[in-house]
Amino acid sequence: MHRRCITGAVLMGLLWGGLGLAAEASFHVGETQRLIHPQEPRYWRGAKTEGLVTRIWYPIDPTIAETPHDIGPPGHAIFQGHPVVVDAALAAANKPYPVLMLSHGTGGSADSLDWLGSALAADGYVVIGLNHPGNTALEPLTPDGMTLWWERAMDASDALDAVLADPVFGPHLDRDRIGAIGFSLGGYTVLELAGARTDVKAFLDFCASSAADAICHPPEMDRVAGGALPPSAPSPERAASLERSGRSYRDPRIKAVFAIAPGLGEAFDPASLSAIDIPVEMLAGSADITAPTATNITRIESLMPNAAVVMVPAASHYTFIDPCLPAVADRLALVCRDGAGVDRQAIHDQAIDRARAFFAKTLPTGGP
Repeated sequence: MHRRCITGAVLMGLLWGGLGLAAEASFHVGETQRLIHPQEPRYWRGAKTEGLVTRIWYPIDPTIAETPHDIGPPGHAIFQGHPVVVDAALAAANKPYPVLMLSHGTGGSADSLDWLGSALAADGYVVIGLNHPGNTALEPLTPDGMTLWWERAMDASDALDAVLADPVFGPHLDRDRIGAIGFSLGGYTVLELAGARTDVKAFLDFCASSAADAICHPPEMDRVAGGALPPSAPSPERAASLERSGRSYRDPRIKAVFAIAPGLGEAFDPASLSAIDIPVEMLAGSADITAPTATNITRIESLMPNAAVVMVPAASHYTFIDPCLPAVADRLALVCRDGAGVDRQAIHDQAIDRARAFFAKTLPTGGP
């Protein structure tokens, strides 16, 4: 296994010198949204919207002026967003664009990773981020949305189906260069897309033991509509989902996976992690107490000898979501405040550079 700590100057020299990457983005960023209704019936986990609300970041011509924007409810913005152009034309290119699926963390949204999606779009990727039903901050959280985690891999595959078939984007996408990137529960999700399988009983046993830690009780559970616990008598839909929890949700179109602060490490079947045969890189903060490193990224790393792992000194779990606007930083201290000496923007820049280098290596351009 390959573990390293990330530092700014050394990292920049490694990435831009050794790999020949450009320090400046090649494109400006376009942004659009789709509401995707999969062709096959799905269980929507009690969500208000029975569909996949999907954010797409994509390259546009650098001569088009971007517009600054903040992220959050109208009049109550929370996060600082990357400047974008809404619904602009996709930049013309001689070759199709590579694709990255993006999966958000527990109770978050695709927009909470705007810092990442927009930066990779500026590098020439089409980034597809979906809001997982019943588990997104844009709607009431539901017990099934919060606990039937494996459904999220099917969300991602369904969204990929739809965007590949989209008349605007589909003809311009490279079907041989598709990766996935996720944060927290999204890190779990992209590992499932790589071939990891879930063992629900193992996770419940861990959480019932003396070794249980914060991953068993994520703070977002306090926001679940009607209470965090599912009903004692599961619905037929929940029972059917639990029955398929241990299946493989490997999507063979996904050629490489980058997981940031992955959670639910104790829920993975060890043999399935060992059998993953596509490139995987993981990154987490050493001060993460929400997805504690010992039972999450370190456990996963121990079962994936070929995975590369980067630990970011002093970074916490929520360091890897968008920068908060100053007006909300005190009110939302859990997600907005980092430890002393931690520069969230600098860590984002370093994480972007790691992801850029990883996908440049694992999704290489083919042909002349």
